[in-house]
Amino acid sequence: MQQQRTQFEDLQKQFNISMQQQRTQLQELRQLLSALDCYDLKMKGVTTSGVYNIFLKRSNKYIKVFCEMTRNGGGWTVFQRRQDGSVDFWRDWATYKKGFGNLEDEFWLGNDYIHEITTQKNYTIRIDLEDFDGAARYAEYSSFNVAPESEYYKLSLGSYNGTAGDSFGYHSGKMFSTKDPNHDHDTYPGMHCAQAVRGGWWYGRCFQVSLNGQYLHGSYSSFYNGIAWVTFRGDSYSLKKTDMKLRPLLN
Repeated sequence: MQQQRTQFEDLQKQFNISMQQQRTQLQELRQLLSALDCYDLKMKGVTTSGVYNIFLKRSNKYIKVFCEMTRNGGGWTVFQRRQDGSVDFWRDWATYKKGFGNLEDEFWLGNDYIHEITTQKNYTIRIDLEDFDGAARYAEYSSFNVAPESEYYKLSLGSYNGTAGDSFGYHSGKMFSTKDPNHDHDTYPGMHCAQAVRGGWWYGRCFQVSLNGQYLHGSYSSFYNGIAWVTFRGDSYSLKKTDMKLRPLLN
């Protein structure tokens, strides 16, 4: 009888331990599922770069994003990447709205998602660039916001810091254009920058930065349609790698 009681108590202890472990795992899962961006995931213990789910409060849904967790302090939500020309960025408004490409490769996250993420917190942006000679530069802006579609995803940037030069600051206040609707009201008469450059972007009399242009492998002579950052390699050089990512403003 005593042996049976002991066995029962042992089973009860094992059951209690198992239940506690499951409760702990469930709590950890709930914490991960409440993440609004990659920085939230970093704060919850995620240390490996890769694809994760984050939650959009306004849309009340989860989306997949690529999280950069190892470089520049980690916790970065990546929304654009170019690296090999495998994805065509010459897309229409509806495609830029919802996003395209492969999160593990080249992609644009989607203007609706970029807008909604930037409404959830105050964000900074970091942009990393590399040319075909291996030279690397970066640019950071102290604030980053994209307006809703009703305002044509108007871009707002804060103050600049970095090594690439403040070319992107020129685009603050500009609206997004693609090959079908042109919202570049500063352009030259008869000029459609998105069609000329062959990529969606925040154009204003075309650009000082155009990271969604054609993948042209360095120097080129065609009309301003490469992946360009003017204060880095000029407007006639197409860069090898770019990525654009955001992280909450850290106090």
